[in-house]
Amino acid sequence: MTTRPASGTAAEASAVDPRPADRARSGSLRSATAVCREARTRKELAEHFLVRHEVFVVEQSVFVGSDRDVHDEDGSAVHLVGYCDGIVAGSVRLYELDRSIGLWQGDRLAVLPPYRVGGLGAPLVRCAVAIAGARGGRTMVAHIQPSNVTFFTRLGWSSEGEPEIYVGLPHQQMSISLPAPGLGASIARSLAAGRPA
Repeated sequence: MTTRPASGTAAEASAVDPRPADRARSGSLRSATAVCREARTRKELAEHFLVRHEVFVVEQSVFVGSDRDVHDEDGSAVHLVGYCDGIVAGSVRLYELDRSIGLWQGDRLAVLPPYRVGGLGAPLVRCAVAIAGARGGRTMVAHIQPSNVTFFTRLGWSSEGEPEIYVGLPHQQMSISLPAPGLGASIARSLAAGRPA
């Protein structure tokens, strides 16, 4: 399913290029400051979608043309951006699956290749978990690529059942209990300020 960028114009979309090849700094990315928060502007939302496109369409070929779906188009998703020293280098989205039981889903976690060793993925996952908790969620589920199961386990996630096929590829369903609303909001504020949570 191919859709137009939510940013509105092609000029806006082309002005936001998350590919860090021309912008990567020398030195260790491990020392970079990570800031993770909800996309607040059309520009940040465009950057969120461009990071996802770069990872899931261009690099991994998980999707053809676009990775956007109904959750992006109907306003149900919360779109997060991850900054590494001021550069948008990661994204993740989350949305409510079942309000009656507080069930949320996190997906489309994407970090641009040069920033994967910089420690941006963990704060993005923590931010998604915190925001879902702040909004009253109790549990978050996600479909995790096999190569990332250990990473999620280290962040407190648990495997659920056997691996399954999701978006045409093997994935492991995982889940995590969400923090209480006040704690989730506090964690999200810390991550938005670039402080560890």
